[in-house]
Amino acid sequence: DRFNQRPKITDKNCVPSQFTEEKLGQAEKTELDAHLENLLSRAESTKHWTERIMKQTEVLLQPNPNVRIEEFLYEKLEKKAPTRLNNHEQLGQSMIDAGNEYGPGTAYGNALVKCGETQKQIGSAEREFMQSTATNFLTPFRNFLEGDFKTILKERKLLQNKRLDLDAAKTRLKKARMADARAVAEQELRVTQSEFDRQAEITRLLLEGISSSHAHHLRCLNDFVEAQTTYYAQCYQYMVDLQKQLGSFPSTFSSNNNQSSTSTAASISVPTISTSAALPSPASGMGSPGFSGSRRARVLYDYDAAGSSELSLLADEVITVRSVPGMDSDWLMGERGNQKGKVPITYLELLN
Repeated sequence: DRFNQRPKITDKNCVPSQFTEEKLGQAEKTELDAHLENLLSRAESTKHWTERIMKQTEVLLQPNPNVRIEEFLYEKLEKKAPTRLNNHEQLGQSMIDAGNEYGPGTAYGNALVKCGETQKQIGSAEREFMQSTATNFLTPFRNFLEGDFKTILKERKLLQNKRLDLDAAKTRLKKARMADARAVAEQELRVTQSEFDRQAEITRLLLEGISSSHAHHLRCLNDFVEAQTTYYAQCYQYMVDLQKQLGSFPSTFSSNNNQSSTSTAASISVPTISTSAALPSPASGMGSPGFSGSRRARVLYDYDAAGSSELSLLADEVITVRSVPGMDSDWLMGERGNQKGKVPITYLELLN
């Protein structure tokens, strides 16, 4: 009959035709209510800034774009990326290798080894920070974009199609002249209006869920801040410990840089951090021309004698040391009871 011969609102030609006529200004368009429009706008803003924050966080964790691309490809292929040393670890290893070649018994060699070990500790802390951030910050953000927001996009597209169907039905009703044609158009309008209202409600509920996503992202942000705080606190503590070790080196070791460091300090503003009380005073006078007679010294680290002319040391023990004319400036003569032998000055802290 004529009713069944009328094209259904789901006819594939209806939506494109209505959309084209709207673009040409030849058809009216049903506007969404203000609340739904605001929710849609907030969802788009959330998507934009979530993507932006994710991208910049990835740049922070891995500044090298080539490495980021490589890690992305491994992730897509579901393969484990090869483990590589980060910059701190590479620097640390180079310092340790250089220090060992110069000789850990020399002032410079020992300092390089200690600095290298600290750099490797910082590299390890950085690796832990990166892992924590990727798991607790980036992954939830990525899950939102690939899960919740994709669902919102799907339902929003369905809403757009339902809206086009509704407006097409309104247009057909306006054009209907015969009574039976108007009856068919009115029935189609009721159906499309009902479907549009239902889809609008589904979309609204999903969009209101963005508030829950914001709350979840806030918790993730707190996790990121905590991980970053832990990372910087670890780095600070490692450097304080390194300063304690370097602070025990003799003044003759650092004298080469006294002039440059003084001029630099005059032009650079350094944050005031109360760490001086925790740092041992430099072993001033050790190996200098003013050092004469015997002095007591605390051993900073264990030392195994390399020959019969040297004295093995145990950390934290106190021994007596004295300078010997003609002896290498990196060494002093140490005495412990009836035992005596050469000891490296970098392993000692002079006591008053």
